[in-house]
Amino acid sequence: MKKMTSILLAVFLSTTLVMAQGMPDPKVPQGENLNVPEGWEVRLDRPMENLVISSSPDSGDIYFVNMTPGWHVTTGPRAIFWHPENRAHMLYKVSTKLHLFNPEGRNREGYGLFFGGMNLDKDNQYYLYFLLRNTGDFLIKARKGSETETLQEWTSSDAIVKYEDESVSSVVNTLSVIVERQKMKFYINEQEVATLEKGDWTTGGLFGLRVNHAVNLHVEDLGMEEMITITTEN
Repeated sequence: MKKMTSILLAVFLSTTLVMAQGMPDPKVPQGENLNVPEGWEVRLDRPMENLVISSSPDSGDIYFVNMTPGWHVTTGPRAIFWHPENRAHMLYKVSTKLHLFNPEGRNREGYGLFFGGMNLDKDNQYYLYFLLRNTGDFLIKARKGSETETLQEWTSSDAIVKYEDESVSSVVNTLSVIVERQKMKFYINEQEVATLEKGDWTTGGLFGLRVNHAVNLHVEDLGMEEMITITTEN
């Protein structure tokens, strides 16, 4: 009897394919460089009237601009950032490369990825998120409407690079999430820091950035790799 074996492979989306699908390419500004990116959406945790997203770091509530490669974000209020074409389904890996600038003592403010996003402009918004902070900890949570649920409490990890030396301009951390059939795996700087059962959590949907209060970040990369299953005969 022949045995069928499934092999899961990661396939990087090429720049050409990313552009064809409409996903924003970090090497190509959406609109003009140093201007607010065209087509992106922003949602605050707590709505505020007359929110100003500015291309000037000295004005507005949030500074958010194309700064190739990638984007620069300096928050006032906590927010999520996404492009409507940034969608991931089934089996995939999402990742981002983030440069944290001097937090000026605000070491407990988290920043990182969200994925599985649905209804992000509605009251019943939903997404899962994976954050780190300059204390050297990471967190995994889910947002459902106005409520959140903790999947993993703030947990210390030696994989996190902390900003501790003011003689450097920034420190870099890469966050990744791999969604498999039964599990979700979380990585910081290519080191696996957590594995959770997928269970009933919905993981297909929009992905993007989550940045808490008063964080100064350069987002060098934000992207998705599709995972494909190849079945072979033994």
